[in-house]
Amino acid sequence: MTYLTQVLIGPDAARELKLWKWDSYDWHQAVWKAFPGRDGQPRDFLTRLDERANKFRLLIVSPAEPTRPDWCPPDCWQTKPIPESYFAKTRYAFQLCANPTKKVTKLNAHGSPTKNGKRVPLRQREELVAWIGRKGEQGGFQIEVDKLRTIPNGPERFQKNGAPGTLTSVEFAGVLTVTDPVKFHETFTHGVGSAKAFGFGLLVIAPAS
Repeated sequence: MTYLTQVLIGPDAARELKLWKWDSYDWHQAVWKAFPGRDGQPRDFLTRLDERANKFRLLIVSPAEPTRPDWCPPDCWQTKPIPESYFAKTRYAFQLCANPTKKVTKLNAHGSPTKNGKRVPLRQREELVAWIGRKGEQGGFQIEVDKLRTIPNGPERFQKNGAPGTLTSVEFAGVLTVTDPVKFHETFTHGVGSAKAFGFGLLVIAPAS
């Protein structure tokens, strides 16, 4: 079973909870509180946060039903299972906030390539189209390129254990066609791309005619 949770927090509650000061890592830590008793276990949920008109909308996709954490007001929290039939469509309109990157060769002091390369963000439209195309091939879907929008959101800054960090955020929006229903369902559950712990990778889908 896959669960979709929506948290809608208006400006009054946001101010009271001081959410305006939260960064992506703070939200990640807050969502963990919806899955108590799992210290040391790997993360198996996805999140997406949208801030619009002084309101927050948090989406959570998870294989287990989450529990409303104490920081969230009762009237802001809604959880429901996603019926399997929802994944039986062929075409979906989609949105995806992702952290698209590529690995480049990194040289050591002697000029030789290191074992692990350096990840750098993708910025050009051509690179972004190619990136989402590859993710689709791996994830059981194909993008309709003529309908695809790629919208840079700028850097996403956060603090983790007192150390600053930065991630690049890009919004993809358009229409996709499912090529492998099993892989597509897995992709929806596990997410697309890297930095999923920071609110990236959750596919928002709606059946398209």
